[in-house]
Amino acid sequence: QVRPLESGGGLVQAGGSLILSCAVSVRAFATYAVGWFRQAPGKVRELVAAITWTGVSTWYADSVRGRYTISRATATLTVYLQMNSLQPEDTAVYSCATAEASSRTVGLASQYNNWGRGTQVIVPS
Repeated sequence: QVRPLESGGGLVQAGGSLILSCAVSVRAFATYAVGWFRQAPGKVRELVAAITWTGVSTWYADSVRGRYTISRATATLTVYLQMNSLQPEDTAVYSCATAEASSRTVGLASQYNNWGRGTQVIVPS
């Protein structure tokens, strides 16, 4: 499989915004999903947002719902994560991953099995 490739991380002040990009290689449009995960130092990796490639279904963790928006551009095979109102607790390595998934299972973290290398997001306190 071709690994996803993340970009767009960096340092942003609290209250600011950042957009991450994930370039993917889509093989089966109807059953494909992309998720954004994050792992803060000393913490378990968590799924924060996910989208089916059809765009019909999205999923958000409670910690980011209302602040983050996931979207995809089918023409460029890119999935975006718009992050607003960033706080120090959002500091983490953000990775995207792909899965065979349906609308019902798009938020199931364990099914994501093709990972990018990640991009660092830092929100100083």
